[in-house]
Amino acid sequence: MPLKVVKQLTDLELTYNKEGLIPAIVQDFSTGEVLMLAYMNKESLKKTLENGTTWFYSRSRQELWSKGATSGHFQEVRSIYYDCDADTLLLKVKQHGVACHLGDKSCFSNLMARDDADTDSLQGKLQDFPFVLEEIIAERRSRESFKNSYVASLFARGLDSILKKIGEEGAEVVIAAKNDSPEELIYEAGDLIFHLLLVLQAKGVSYRQVMAELVRRNQPKKEKKKEKISD
Repeated sequence: MPLKVVKQLTDLELTYNKEGLIPAIVQDFSTGEVLMLAYMNKESLKKTLENGTTWFYSRSRQELWSKGATSGHFQEVRSIYYDCDADTLLLKVKQHGVACHLGDKSCFSNLMARDDADTDSLQGKLQDFPFVLEEIIAERRSRESFKNSYVASLFARGLDSILKKIGEEGAEVVIAAKNDSPEELIYEAGDLIFHLLLVLQAKGVSYRQVMAELVRRNQPKKEKKKEKISD
């Protein structure tokens, strides 16, 4: 599907290097994880805008290439940004499959250095995991190789079976909260959240949409202007 161009390219002078290329950072739109870095020229950018999937220019093969053309791990573009100097692009995508040709989700999976006092790595995993779990559920639901999995069996039995589990897990959370065991509460709450993700997927609702609703509720309310009352 073609992308809606907010600013026409004729109105924007992107800065390409002497080879006619511009670096393009690719980021997961839902988690913010950086997936890869590649290069585009004017033609590959045009194809990306027209098709809604990523096209790049291979410096080694000297040709255009469509991400996922052979592997099936394509990238559905949600938005494209350019930086303050207009010499770098940022593509936010929905990654289908993995981004790295070595089989990793991201090309940036090799840690070189870190501050041991920094918990960003763990925090990032905690923030991203609901989206990862959402993808795992979708895979278990759709792929024939997982037809005997717990997730697939629940979906096969229908929505009512999943909703029944929500009721059961919700009751167990209540019981756990009444007991003096944080570990039990954590375990049961995990079960409830997991089955809630199943319900959302069964109804075609994403975790991202739920979080967006919570963000919306947290926005400060605009104060109504006081009307001047005249005598």
